Order: sequence, then structure tokens, then C-alpha cells
Amino acid sequence: MEQLDEHEDGAGGMTEVVSDAPVNPWGLDLDDPFIALRLTAERLSLVRYVFVVQIEDGIATAGQRASLEYADAVLIGWPDEHAKGLNVPTDEDRRTIDEQIRLMEEYVDKFRTMEQDGDIDGMTDTLIRITERVARVRSIYQPKFLLPTFAEIRRVVQDEWDEDMGKIDSDTVMNDNGESGLAKDVQKAAFDADEAGRGTDRASE
Repeated sequence: MEQLDEHEDGAGGMTEVVSDAPVNPWGLDLDDPFIALRLTAERLSLVRYVFVVQIEDGIATAGQRASLEYADAVLIGWPDEHAKGLNVPTDEDRRTIDEQIRLMEEYVDKFRTMEQDGDIDGMTDTLIRITERVARVRSIYQPKFLLPTFAEIRRVVQDEWDEDMGKIDSDTVMNDNGESGLAKDVQKAAFDADEAGRGTDRASE
């Protein structure tokens, strides 16, 4: 597709020059009403991957887990643009989709800056915002597909996280002798192994 660019001529006026620069270098059918399905899913998948790389070396907080689980929940079973049963967006729907994609890209830019700054907390919150935009787009194409909210995901993850932390705490609780539960387990395992060895020695005598 040819693109018209305006340039100033020698007399100070403006003249139109035909440019061969493509306005759609990806070769996508921008008139395809389902193209947003592919674009938003790919965008969220990429952001999700970057987030995983950033948090994989430590113990994820409940908020980080919930943010990641929310993205996974929205992406699960994602249909491609040729799937059956998708709603064809109306003109109003397409305006909504365009607005959601615009907001998504703004958050992606913020996410990129936060990644460079090592702002994990900011990335955690921004991933939620990106996922919300993508979920809104999916709901237009699949209004009957029930998508959980982040609040719902957070409640479940928080309960699981609290349970996991409780197990860790119980393992490290000190008794009156200054021994932790974990230390007692290790000592008991060593004692049992020692007793088993002595039993073997006695049987061989």
C-alpha cells in the first residue's frame, strides 16, 4: 500500500510525495474482525513470559502468584480467529476492542520500563491491568465463556499461599529446647536409620 507523506518544498509550501513504506509490515488483514484475538493473546503471552523470568529465582509472593494465575486463567483455551462459535463484533464492539488494545499497549510500555528498572511490584500490578484489557476483548468474542476476575483469583491464591506459609512456619517453630520442627524431623530420620543399621548388624551376628 502506498503512503502519502507531506514534505516542504523549496518555496516553503507543502507537496505530497508518494512513499513505498508499508503501513502494515506484518502482512495482517487489518479488516479482519477477529484479528484482535490473535494480537491480544500473543501480547499477553509475551508479557507473562517476561514476568515469569523476573520472579522465577525467588519465592513468589501471593500477589505475584495471583497476577500470574490471572493471566493463565484468561489465556486458557484461547480460541484462534478461525474458531467456530465466536461472536462477530459490531461496530460498537470494534471501537471497544480498539480502545482496549490502546490501553493494553500503554500498559505494555509501562511494563517494559518497569522491567528495565527492576520494579517487580510495578510489573505485578501492570500485568493485572494488561490481563484485564485482554479479558475484556475475549469477552466480546466469547460472551458465554466465564472468565474469573482478579479478585476471585487473588482470594484462592491467598488461601493457598497462607497454607503454604503455615507449613513452612510449623517446620521452623522452636520447642523449649531451641529445636525447630524441621530439625526434629531430620534428627528422627537419622535416628531411625541408625536403629535400622543396628538391627541389621545384630541379625548378622
